[in-house]
Amino acid sequence: MTKLEEQDISKKKNFIRINRQINSKSVRLISDDGEQVGIKSIDEALRLAEGAGLDLVEVAPNASPPVCKIMDFGKYKYELSKKEKSNKKKQVTVSVKEIRLRPKIEEHDYDFKMKHARKFLEMGNKVKATVLFRGRELAHKEFGRKVLDKLTEDLSDIAKVERSPLLEGRNMVMYLVKK
Repeated sequence: MTKLEEQDISKKKNFIRINRQINSKSVRLISDDGEQVGIKSIDEALRLAEGAGLDLVEVAPNASPPVCKIMDFGKYKYELSKKEKSNKKKQVTVSVKEIRLRPKIEEHDYDFKMKHARKFLEMGNKVKATVLFRGRELAHKEFGRKVLDKLTEDLSDIAKVERSPLLEGRNMVMYLVKK
């Protein structure tokens, strides 16, 4: 293997060195049954791994000296991929749902949108409440603030304000999250 190929391999993310790819003079060796053997030269560690019919796998490359374990490399990669999949399943993605309101919104329309916001919060999503101002309505920002304050009060049993109402151009925006 040339020096250039070696550099390309070492740059890859999640690259695991095995057998002759390990470029340290000595390693902390762990046997195939999990017992610490101690610090051994790389040649002796490779000889022990080949004697067992397994691979020498670098499990902690940043340690000094690097930690290597005698194991079946294929089985190790399979277990790592299973662990990654289970971690991805456990991740929760929180999406942001938006409800758009107007400063002079009618009561029924407000109730309808408030119920949608409640449903979004119960599903575990964030809610972005936006009051849209048109034309001269921007001169009366207090109407938009009243609408958002009423929404906060009506949803106070299930939600809390993550970011208080803030004017962004012609829109007043507020974020709510589940308590």
